[in-house]
Amino acid sequence: MTPTQPIRVTGAHAVLASLTTLALALAACSASPSASSIGAVPSASPSTSTATPTATPTAASPTGQMTVGRQIHTATLLADGRVLVAGGVDRYDVALASAELHDPQTGTFSPTGSLATARGFHTATRLADGRVLFAGGNPRQWNFPGPFFTSAELYDPQAGTFSPTGSLATGRNLHTATLLLDGRVLITGGNDRFRHAVASAEVYDPTTGTFSPAGSMATARGFHTATLLADGRVLIAGGGSAGWTPGQFAASAEIYDPKTDTFTATGPMTDARALHTATLLDDGRVLITGGFNNYDTGGTSLASAELYDPKTGTFTATGSMADARTFHGAALLSDGRVLVTGGVHTGWDYYPPFLTSAEIYDPTTGAFTATGPMADGRVYHTATLVSDGRVLIAGGFDGSGVVATAELYDPQTGTFSPNR
Repeated sequence: MTPTQPIRVTGAHAVLASLTTLALALAACSASPSASSIGAVPSASPSTSTATPTATPTAASPTGQMTVGRQIHTATLLADGRVLVAGGVDRYDVALASAELHDPQTGTFSPTGSLATARGFHTATRLADGRVLFAGGNPRQWNFPGPFFTSAELYDPQAGTFSPTGSLATGRNLHTATLLLDGRVLITGGNDRFRHAVASAEVYDPTTGTFSPAGSMATARGFHTATLLADGRVLIAGGGSAGWTPGQFAASAEIYDPKTDTFTATGPMTDARALHTATLLDDGRVLITGGFNNYDTGGTSLASAELYDPKTGTFTATGSMADARTFHGAALLSDGRVLVTGGVHTGWDYYPPFLTSAEIYDPTTGAFTATGPMADGRVYHTATLVSDGRVLIAGGFDGSGVVATAELYDPQTGTFSPNR
């Protein structure tokens, strides 16, 4: 395999062989321009809605499968309680333009309008007016070199259609998109078409439909997280400047202040990490979980977790997860606890087992406890809190292929209910 060849996901053995070859190809090609992308962080980052659902618990009920298998997609809670699932790539590494809506009342998925541009590793951000902004990404999961998209588009839930909007100044993937308190959207970092992380940032203004440059980060970053704090600032944490080239990931963090349009250093984290999750807690702190810290070796996933306190600007260690995880999901529950799902133990190397396990973090005790497990082990899935307090787990890769399966987690019973 050459670096320009996409990985074909046809079975567990083919995936492992392709990923091993990819790692060798990346090291051999570090001097030549190329690019790729990796899953979106579940954060409030690429796929997490900024809405705060009110729990009206109902009995757990199965949820239907998606209309198509997809991974590295986005899932966004809409104002009416439905979840918009869009883009990603299929089992052949081809980007998807299709989108679908999950109705938690009926437990079913149904098609909606398609993206103008098929894309994966993009971001999706629900705006204050209920529309959803899609930005950047690329047409294949492993794509050397690019292009990474500068294009962006808006989904209108009332019409069920996508329409173009202003373009990014820089094509990027593995970036973050964060809704600011004033209704604008902050885009940070990611990787350019030459496999290098970028420090640039941009702000989207929905009133004009345009992107404009923002202050640059102190450190170029990909595979990082961006989390809106209660005071309106944004915490940028981890990732690395090496992008897809060999190197250690960062423990550094910085704060974006939309009032001054500047980034300033904070932290650092207790562990260098990338492909971690970052979840804003009800008390204003931010929970960081898992990821891995060394691209050179493929790395081992981290079980460690830490808390960022915006009052002191410091990170402190908290209880560790039972399972080390990379490519996992995380969602804040209505009761203030955090659900962590799936992933792999093996960091970048992407080897089985693909975890079915799930854990709950309790901020009052600082400890993780087992819950679930999921019916399917999966990575590159989404975890979205829906309006009744349950969490929708959708899609991803299970070790044998890209899946269309979905399941709902009920925090009252601590169980996942799938429907095949």
